[in-house]
Amino acid sequence: MKRQIWATVATVMMTVGLGVIPAYATEMSTTAVTESDPVDPPLYDETADGGTVRVNVVTEDRGDLAGAASAGETVLSFTTLPVVTLEVDRGGLDELAAQPGVVSVTEDELVAPSLDESVPVIGGDKAIAAGKTGKGSAIAILDTGVAANHPFLKGRVTTEACFSPVDANYGATSLCGNGAATQEGTGAAGASTCAAIAECDHGTHVAGIAAGDGTGLTGAPATGVAPGADIVAIQVFSKLDSTKYCGTTTPCIRSFTSAQIAALEKVLALKQAGTPIIAANLSLGSASYSTACTKDARATAIDKLYAAGVATVVAAGNNGSATAVTAPACVPNAVSVGATTDDDQIASFSNHGPLLDVLAPGNGIISSVPGGGYDSKSGTSMATPHVAGALAVLRQAYPDKTLAELEALLKTTGTPVTDEAGVTVPRIDVGKAVGAATPQPDPEPADTTRRTKILNDASYAIPDLGTVRSPITVSGVTGNAPRTLQVSVAVTHDWLGEVKIDLVAPDGQTYALKATNGTDPGGTLTKTYTVDASVSPASGTWKLQVADKSSGGTGTIDDWALTFPTPFARTTSAAVPDAATLTSEITVDGVGGNASGALQASVNVTHEWLGEVKIDLVAPDGRTYALKATNGTDPGGTLSKTYTVDASASPADGTWKLLVADKSAGGTGTLNHWSLTFPSIESQSTYAVPDAGTLQAPITLTGISGNAPKTLKVSLDLTHDWLGEVKIDLVAPNGLVYAVKATNATDPGGTLDKVYTVDASASPIAGTWKLQVADKSAGGTGTLDDWALTF
Repeated sequence: MKRQIWATVATVMMTVGLGVIPAYATEMSTTAVTESDPVDPPLYDETADGGTVRVNVVTEDRGDLAGAASAGETVLSFTTLPVVTLEVDRGGLDELAAQPGVVSVTEDELVAPSLDESVPVIGGDKAIAAGKTGKGSAIAILDTGVAANHPFLKGRVTTEACFSPVDANYGATSLCGNGAATQEGTGAAGASTCAAIAECDHGTHVAGIAAGDGTGLTGAPATGVAPGADIVAIQVFSKLDSTKYCGTTTPCIRSFTSAQIAALEKVLALKQAGTPIIAANLSLGSASYSTACTKDARATAIDKLYAAGVATVVAAGNNGSATAVTAPACVPNAVSVGATTDDDQIASFSNHGPLLDVLAPGNGIISSVPGGGYDSKSGTSMATPHVAGALAVLRQAYPDKTLAELEALLKTTGTPVTDEAGVTVPRIDVGKAVGAATPQPDPEPADTTRRTKILNDASYAIPDLGTVRSPITVSGVTGNAPRTLQVSVAVTHDWLGEVKIDLVAPDGQTYALKATNGTDPGGTLTKTYTVDASVSPASGTWKLQVADKSSGGTGTIDDWALTFPTPFARTTSAAVPDAATLTSEITVDGVGGNASGALQASVNVTHEWLGEVKIDLVAPDGRTYALKATNGTDPGGTLSKTYTVDASASPADGTWKLLVADKSAGGTGTLNHWSLTFPSIESQSTYAVPDAGTLQAPITLTGISGNAPKTLKVSLDLTHDWLGEVKIDLVAPNGLVYAVKATNATDPGGTLDKVYTVDASASPIAGTWKLQVADKSAGGTGTLDDWALTF
């Protein structure tokens, strides 16, 4: 079984040892580490002296858990998730590293807990005035417990649970109402069990922001964001009496990652049993990541909740970073939340940047605290429940929309806030979202992007003893076609041996692909041919010509495609010097705009010790994108790999540099070749848009890893009698639906030739994408003539 490689750059918070803290605004120092093994490398250091460490092991599926559990002592198991929490020594880590089916082994980290003015800022008062209070939904608060008897929350806490691990090695004792490690029912997640410890008021404060109601109360905020929503209170913290984990002040409270996983699993069980939970709020965080943390132990639970219609809303953290967010906000299906001031500036303490989904007020927020009073707090912890409450309000306003559509609505109706690096993230406006129609991205003019692949999946009949031609039109590619033009063909026929296939270039040149023969039986031919078409112009209409050369059989061209290899390549080899850095350059021109959110950097390097080689990509604007870190395991040999990079913050055109650094003395190597590809896939099939009906046009991508970018370009050419009645959505490979164009009462008939930008970062790149075009009223028809995805 192939192991998945983790190439994430993490910034680990060092303030309180292993601590994950509530996302209050506090100062934290950071240091960068990298990982490339299912076992997190620092775990080896922690067990080097013969000690043990508490870890979360994620496996491919639950069938692999028994083997994984044999590597140590099980301290916590889960009902539905492929996760187990173990106490292991160095030998156990080695066992886990060698076991098939183990996806990741990470420390069971300890995390610390991370309205009058803020609710109107996000338009919450307008939504409440319109009767949208979140009624009918519930919000799960995974935190330090909630004071259920607080007047601001009275009668609102409908369900309680507690997951508070007890572990003598950490000095950890339970904060559950019954003193045990777990508890469910009334009193399980009350705030009184840790009232004397600093930060124990955190959960009550967060719950009040999300769903408090100050009606009839003196001295209270007017309301939280969703005063009609129910609250599911889940305690996920333990009490610690160790200076190793608390610092100088003991006791303290910290949350084990495994407790958070157990709580998320509980939320899923409640949702499946009928509790109308719309969001799980996690106002906490640990290590910081500048790229998506798909290996986080909580990711599986977050993904399952997303599929069930529950958003996991997570604080982005308070390091003030412009490039990273804390875990688990970095999990792709989590909703990461940063903080703003009341005048819509990014709060100085708030993490932000490309991984951030939305912003909300987080500075000086007044809400409930245990004891019946109110207090002001700042942090991304305070911003996060604004978003959880907003989702409850939107669920009431739009009961038929998917979770993806509700998230899109929050983003597209928010107020844009741009940071110092030029990254724009919306500050939510729930009032505008409640009053909005289905959101649609602002379209750009017609697309002129150079395509890497163009396909025509319209079916063409191959007549008996006849010839058929299927066209593809190429535009925007200057000069001649390449020597390695790839022609992918899918043809079905009663007798493939009698079928002759040629490619006809725009200048009339004919390139033979397949000859007739006396052996091929009937069936489907699926094959990619490489053609030297360098004497023909690249742009123009190419035709796949399929001829049936004998009587007695018929067939169809199912689909075909042209793939143009990247012109941006460095094929000349260069030496990688010992204990030094090689810089190799490629100049990109003619792409325009920003680079791809899924830029493909293909690298081929030979070295005596690949583990000591570090590879980075430097964009024309000087930004550095990490491709490969050093490690202590890779032997000598050849590395041939394609890396997917979100380079959308950098311009496409200009000089790109590959830095290949030998970080230790004693070995040399060679950069054999490298290239850059800006993926853009076009479908030139024509589809009829039925009157008062829906069509789906597919594009399938393979060979590209990772998630889609936040700036996925959707280009389309559509003609309709009444464009105003046409609704267009993009359906991702994982089933998420992204709104592209809404209906309206103004657009006349004609042609829509536009480019839309969609944040599709919650979906994988690889798989089948579908453009869904719906005619929402009777009385008109149309055609989808062309559409494309540019990553």
